[in-house]
Amino acid sequence: THKKRRSSWRGGESEAKRTTTMKVLFLCVANSARSQMAEGLARTKGGFFEVVESAGSSPSGSVRPLAVEAMKEIGVDISKHYSKAMSVFDLKTFDAVVTLCAEEICPLVPAPCRHLDWAVEDPAGDFPGESHEQKLQRFRVARDAINAKMDAYIAENSK
Repeated sequence: THKKRRSSWRGGESEAKRTTTMKVLFLCVANSARSQMAEGLARTKGGFFEVVESAGSSPSGSVRPLAVEAMKEIGVDISKHYSKAMSVFDLKTFDAVVTLCAEEICPLVPAPCRHLDWAVEDPAGDFPGESHEQKLQRFRVARDAINAKMDAYIAENSK
């Protein structure tokens, strides 16, 4: 059986109080692809994440259709997700804030938040002459990279 304990990585608590469930916020710039896919994936991880949200420092206002399509391929529906600003959240209420930016400037995560940097290349680039399948493949690569990082994090922190 699984014993659920409450967690805080903000300091001062012993390892004995650390939990296998946590509140996490996934951040990127536009909150239209990577952080949305991370939010969707985290919700499938068997309750490891108690609260899951995503946001962006400069939200686009929508979720990219290719992100929705890439997630649908693995049975995860993010079609009802929407792009949110990180300013709507109190970052101190999360056990961890995960940034997913690679080549662009990531949102600043203030102390005392536990910050995890899972750099994943932005799949949303627009390249002339690229087919739908080629564009979708970039989203699959990002999705799979996020999933691998998430699974490794869960395995390391479920001990």
